[in-house]
Amino acid sequence: MRPTAHTNRRTRVMLFTDTLGDVNGVSRFLNDAASEAARTSRDLLIVTSTRFKVDDRPQIVNVRPRVAIAMPRYEHLEIVLPRASEMRALAESWKPTAIHVSTPGPVGLVGRSIAKRLRVPLLGTYHTDFPAYIERLFEVEGLTLACREVMARFYRPFDVVFTRSKEYREAVVALGVDASRVEALRPGIRTDRFATSWRDTSVWRRFTPSDAQDSTVRFLSIGRVSVEKNLPLLTKVWRRADMALRERNIDAALIVVGDGPYLDTMKSELEGTRTHFLGFRHGEELSSIYASASAFVFPSTTDTLGQVVLEAQSSGLPVLVSDMGGPKAVVKDGVTGHVLRADDEARWSQAMTDLAVDTERRTKMGVEASVFAQEFSIARSIDHFWEVHERVGKA
Repeated sequence: MRPTAHTNRRTRVMLFTDTLGDVNGVSRFLNDAASEAARTSRDLLIVTSTRFKVDDRPQIVNVRPRVAIAMPRYEHLEIVLPRASEMRALAESWKPTAIHVSTPGPVGLVGRSIAKRLRVPLLGTYHTDFPAYIERLFEVEGLTLACREVMARFYRPFDVVFTRSKEYREAVVALGVDASRVEALRPGIRTDRFATSWRDTSVWRRFTPSDAQDSTVRFLSIGRVSVEKNLPLLTKVWRRADMALRERNIDAALIVVGDGPYLDTMKSELEGTRTHFLGFRHGEELSSIYASASAFVFPSTTDTLGQVVLEAQSSGLPVLVSDMGGPKAVVKDGVTGHVLRADDEARWSQAMTDLAVDTERRTKMGVEASVFAQEFSIARSIDHFWEVHERVGKA
């Protein structure tokens, strides 16, 4: 469906993204943004190019890729060569007052060139810390430096660069973007979709019928199952915690939701522990999984925000996160969860053990987490997003 062109000067934002149909926090945020724009009658058009299924609605246009291949080591992701001429024609017809680039990939590059062609403000979001990913995956300093230089060249021309948390403002400034043009975007999630009301412990019987006691303490991990998410640490930590909890006769389990290149290794290394791998989960089922678990573990050191950390808290779960990256910015340490040193295996194991043993404390932290997370509604986040685009468009 081709959007209708308009000639008024309402704020009209055309957003370009390389990720929308795949399963990650960025995709979920952008789909939620489209829904919020529709609810509030804002002119937001999200443009992508993918073979994955995307929602068919007026706020989204999927331009068929010229070429698309699976990403090496990440077969559930893809690299595309978009049809730039179709995207340019779409932009010239739709007449945006601002271009927003959500990802520094091929689609993002097209969006950046269109902003220059149409002479409209260029804004973007630093969703992913790619230099940190490269460093974690390959541990080759030259590759990390090269990636940082590519990111610097990509983002320097932007009028505004959003970061997903205040912690990443300095990282973007270090790329050479003037500090006055860096803005920390207010985090936002669908607090109605991730809520304690979705609790339904019968959900576990679908996955682990022989091990689905309501009394089981379930630690939940959700996200891409990969090394850059620091899951090798979680693997070591859970082996220790599982052993300690067995010695205390505590019925506990680790629930891993997601897929990725580390999955087979993680399964092998956790063989013999009380661990269940559920693959990708979506929609209402995912909401129930969140709300029916006991606590959330997210040791990633590379996330700029960690959308799942807010979703977990909104669902009533205390959370354990690392002291590196953005997730610590959305956790009240000691109240809604704990911020732990990223490489402290013993401390992580002890924190998991303590939460499993102390039901009263775990429950209290979960209540505090749910209350705290209500501050981060998608409506407030998109209000902030839109205010900045309006301001830049009028400057």
